[in-house]
Amino acid sequence: MSSNSRDVGQGASLPAVTAADGNVHSQFGEDRILAELLALLPDRNGWCVEFGAWDGQHFSNTLHLIEAAGYEGVMIEVETDRFAALQLLAQRLPGLHPVQRMVGWEGPDRLDAVLGELPVPRDFDVLSIDIDGNDFHVWYAFCDYRPKIVIIEFNPTIPSEVEYIQPADPAVQQGTSIASLVALGREKGYELAAVTTCNAILVDELHFNLLGVEDNSLRTLRAETPAVTWMFTGYDGSVHLAGAQWLPWHDAPMRVGKASQVPRALQAYPDEMGSLRKAVWRFWCGWRRWRVA
Repeated sequence: MSSNSRDVGQGASLPAVTAADGNVHSQFGEDRILAELLALLPDRNGWCVEFGAWDGQHFSNTLHLIEAAGYEGVMIEVETDRFAALQLLAQRLPGLHPVQRMVGWEGPDRLDAVLGELPVPRDFDVLSIDIDGNDFHVWYAFCDYRPKIVIIEFNPTIPSEVEYIQPADPAVQQGTSIASLVALGREKGYELAAVTTCNAILVDELHFNLLGVEDNSLRTLRAETPAVTWMFTGYDGSVHLAGAQWLPWHDAPMRVGKASQVPRALQAYPDEMGSLRKAVWRFWCGWRRWRVA
């Protein structure tokens, strides 16, 4: 997911495989990492699939494979203006197959149905999923093909310990936690191989042992979480923020006062309140419970 204001962090983690410095088209070095992972995998067939592909160049995770490694690549984009630019790119890259479709998780919009109309091998090499919201649901519904590597976007503001899956709704753009995507990957037979700022890169368990990754826990692979905001409360009911304190896609600061639940006049440790203040506090608590019920 791109940001029109601040980046939500930088860098990538790839133990046992050197994450090459620099970047070609992707946002955080994903295209370089994919190239190095592919070099370790046998029986590559030279096919990749990416959606939403934008114009084929904007933060693309697969364009470098098509340009530099001779890959056949399916790029899927639904927006008309972006697709027109994608078609122009395909005119100079014979291996690029542009498709204008909405990819979803039901009926003819399922990725299985879209790819069924194309000469894509069942075990193609790389699948890149970046649709700013319903990524989880599209991958969950993808069953007829088994790519060797899946790179999928997660919401980088969600801590690694939190499992969150946004509603399956085309009108919702919230994103899913990396923990939930890793769990889905394991259900499908994939293991986490690398993490960048906003992408999880997973490899088919049949090939994962070839990478030499000894510890693929999120604690190891996602050591830095620059976009995460932590909230905690004081004994007196005050609310505090730590970590990132801005909304990265809206370039707006977070206001701790907006998160406070207890009026400032009642922010004190209850056992140390005077009798009058405690009476007010009990009344306020009862009123608050009534409002919430």
